[in-house]
Amino acid sequence: MDGTNRSDIAQGMKVAIVLKKDQRTGIMTEGVVKDILTKSPRHPHGIKVRLESGEIGRVKKILNRIKIVAGS
Repeated sequence: MDGTNRSDIAQGMKVAIVLKKDQRTGIMTEGVVKDILTKSPRHPHGIKVRLESGEIGRVKKILNRIKIVAGS
């Protein structure tokens, strides 16, 4: 899944995002979704999320559809 549909993304999922500073290079950062920031159902460049690390970027890949629960 490519991360352009909001309905495919949920809190606790492991994703790969591209940070604003990395848009030119396409370098991806992996993490767990804390908040979904895009309000629209779709976005052509990826749904914007905040990771548990605090980093914000657009989802390029969904790595794990199973939600990750803190402490497990």
